[in-house]
Amino acid sequence: MAIEKYRLPLLDVEGVLPILNKIAVLGGLDDAQLYTVFRMLETEHYNKGEFIFRQGDAPSHIRIVRSGKVRMVENVDGTAMELCEFGPGDCFGETSVIAIHTHTASALAVEETELLVIPREKLFALYDSDPKLFGMLALNIAREACRRLNKTEDIMLHYALGRKSENGWKQND
Repeated sequence: MAIEKYRLPLLDVEGVLPILNKIAVLGGLDDAQLYTVFRMLETEHYNKGEFIFRQGDAPSHIRIVRSGKVRMVENVDGTAMELCEFGPGDCFGETSVIAIHTHTASALAVEETELLVIPREKLFALYDSDPKLFGMLALNIAREACRRLNKTEDIMLHYALGRKSENGWKQND
């Protein structure tokens, strides 16, 4: 895989821990647990327009945007639909890693982007080496998946009931 040449171990503890403290899937971890996660991190660098992964690819990492911007795009019947964008401090790919299903969308670097990544194999190694930390991470990922599902349900409900105008949602005629 071409990205391997970009993957580097992470050395900047003081620069990264404040980012990790803000990530929902790392919520509730104590300093020792955060440091364990830090030791698992690697970095990836992407140029503008470069795909991080494509729809249908097998999941390999949990990714956190350190700098830059990532756009999620889903191909629906040959049409690219922009789903959302992630910026510094945002996390993505975590549900695919835990659920072990292929990516349902593609991730595209909108500008030069640096990601902090937790490789799937390192995450699952925690199951044996630190089951408490693994359980906390799995629970946090499940919570984040539920939060996103609730947000999606709200969007679908608003779409079904009406359309959004400048002043809010209006009922369809």
